[in-house]
Amino acid sequence: MSLTDLLAAATIDPYTLTTGRGVGAVAAVVALAGSVVGGLALARADGGRGGRGRSAVALTTGAAGILVGGWVVATADGGPGTGNGIVGGYVAMLLGLLAIILGALARARSRRAT
Repeated sequence: MSLTDLLAAATIDPYTLTTGRGVGAVAAVVALAGSVVGGLALARADGGRGGRGRSAVALTTGAAGILVGGWVVATADGGPGTGNGIVGGYVAMLLGLLAIILGALARARSRRAT
């Protein structure tokens, strides 16, 4: 897609909730929750209870955020402002990657502690 196609794409009101924006936002929230749970798992991975369970939740929600965010980005017809949810998709992929990294670190730390 060229720059002229992106500039010529019809923009949608920023406050209109389209399907693409909704799916992108939900994926971003799920990935954000995974990042928070991964941070909590990493903080308590050295002997605290729930480190392994929380790390599994962080890994799962991170993977879901990356997959759904990638799907939103891959199916978007235009750039930001077109109502396709591409910004939410990129945010979901970034936060999903963070959740996976934190979950993997917490899992590795909990294995060393036992």
